[in-house]
Amino acid sequence: MALKVGFVGMGMMGLPMLENLAGAPGLDIRAYDRDTAALQPLQGHAAWGRMLQAAATLADLADREMVITMLPNSAITNAVVGGTPGQPGLADVLAPGAVVVDMGSSNPADTLALAQRLEQAGLALADAPVSGAVAKARSGSLAIMVGGADAVVARVQPLLAHMGSTLIRTGKVGSAHAMKALNNYVYAAGLLATSEALLIAEAMALDTEVFAEVLNASSGRNVATETKLRQFLLPRSFKGGFALRLQAKDIATAHGLQDLAGVQAPQLALCHALWQDAAQALEPGADNTEIYRFLEQRQAAVPA
Repeated sequence: MALKVGFVGMGMMGLPMLENLAGAPGLDIRAYDRDTAALQPLQGHAAWGRMLQAAATLADLADREMVITMLPNSAITNAVVGGTPGQPGLADVLAPGAVVVDMGSSNPADTLALAQRLEQAGLALADAPVSGAVAKARSGSLAIMVGGADAVVARVQPLLAHMGSTLIRTGKVGSAHAMKALNNYVYAAGLLATSEALLIAEAMALDTEVFAEVLNASSGRNVATETKLRQFLLPRSFKGGFALRLQAKDIATAHGLQDLAGVQAPQLALCHALWQDAAQALEPGADNTEIYRFLEQRQAAVPA
């Protein structure tokens, strides 16, 4: 008998993740997005109309054994899972024993609160955020961090394996979201440092292609120098595939962990403030590689 799965959220990441999942055998999938137009690309999928169908409302997911959410932030995830006044959420419609898998980059404190809400309804939560951006979502080669009780993680791992090539067990529920936020801070700090260094190199009329070679052959090498510098910064295409506002949101989540952990991180505070400024200054659809463009604009505004 096919496993009944729900999938909520057809954004830039969610859509290719679902397309990969829908290619797996033995699944009966219902997909939901409040923007019905987001479901249209699925109509060309080989499984459409058979093992992949649309859900008109969250209530149409009531019989699902597992529901995956891939949503932009905790506020939306909280509303979808926990419900809002007059609008039931997954916690209200799913049958006891079902599992919700939050694959977005949610706030760990909210994750723990949702886990308690679901437990009260006889449901379980696993947090399984991803790393790898759109290209790896399309190829099914995402890195996926998984937090939750052992029995719950064992149930969801076969599904996750269809969307990612690397699965990392992080510990109890909420741990995966915490590690994802910290990971994204470290990545953002590297991208920021790379952009600042490039700005200085250009101002000094250095050969930036050679500079990129130096970075990638030396101790300054990081994911940003390897996958963003020559690919999107030097040609100024700024199409890395991850929104700057989402990057800023993830850093804000990491920034909030300082109080939760009782640890002060001055560099994290500085990085958080700068990315927030960039998110306010640039257009809403800006790519995270456009942090370089923000630094250029800020430098241009400095009196000579």
